[in-house]
Amino acid sequence: MKPAAIRRPSRWPGFAKSVAATVIPPLVMVVLLGLLWEILCSGAGATLPPPSRIWADSKDLILDPFFVAGPQDIGLGWRVLVSLQRVAVGFGLAAVAGIALGAVVGQSVWAMRGLDPIFQVLRTVPPLAWLPIALAAFRDSNPSAIFVIFITAIWPIIINTAVGIRNIPQDYRNVAQVLRLNPLEFFWKIMLPSAAPYIFTGLRIGIGLSWLAIVAAEMLTGGVGIGFFIWDAWNSSRLPDIIVALVYIGLVGFVLDRLVAGIGSFVTRGTQAS
Repeated sequence: MKPAAIRRPSRWPGFAKSVAATVIPPLVMVVLLGLLWEILCSGAGATLPPPSRIWADSKDLILDPFFVAGPQDIGLGWRVLVSLQRVAVGFGLAAVAGIALGAVVGQSVWAMRGLDPIFQVLRTVPPLAWLPIALAAFRDSNPSAIFVIFITAIWPIIINTAVGIRNIPQDYRNVAQVLRLNPLEFFWKIMLPSAAPYIFTGLRIGIGLSWLAIVAAEMLTGGVGIGFFIWDAWNSSRLPDIIVALVYIGLVGFVLDRLVAGIGSFVTRGTQAS
């Protein structure tokens, strides 16, 4: 007789338990906060709309985020995509320039002494303070908004990259000398892999700041982005629409952060600095 086949335990129960432990607690808190919100804002003197009124007044924005009824009458999904396009350009430029400048500052003592004080001063300037300068330089709202994103996101990328470069172990530098790596080979084979955890920490901070900056910039520059929608809704006294837009902004920001963190974990093989 053949021995009975050994049945391997299914992985589904453990996976389901892990998902439940991750998803259920936030859902419970959202429901409890929603009930508390409904109770506090349902009175006659309440100035903010309760969730029931938000659903009644802004149901079309929630259920159909990609409708198109006119040049300015479009769903929040399209508005978020417009804002994301600006963020992609500004943040992409900031990532390239920030990593390059951070490598220079981290590798050269003289560059650190000369540039680091300037970076520390400029990074404290609020993002919207750059907007008048950008409008004067570019004479157009779209490149001005992209510049605000760029100048907001670049500083944490530069600083974290420089810290990562300075923390490269001396043994790695000795190996590079033994192998006689040229500066470009040293950059790609030693510097970037060693500093990757710090670089992706800076990128996570930068993408969050980029999303914050574009919403604020669009409130002043106009267009069809999510920021202008909030400002237009405020001028039209549509508080439920504003709250729905804030939920969209929060969810998109969370997805962007998780996306960069996931790429960082893959590239650094789980060694990313938290």
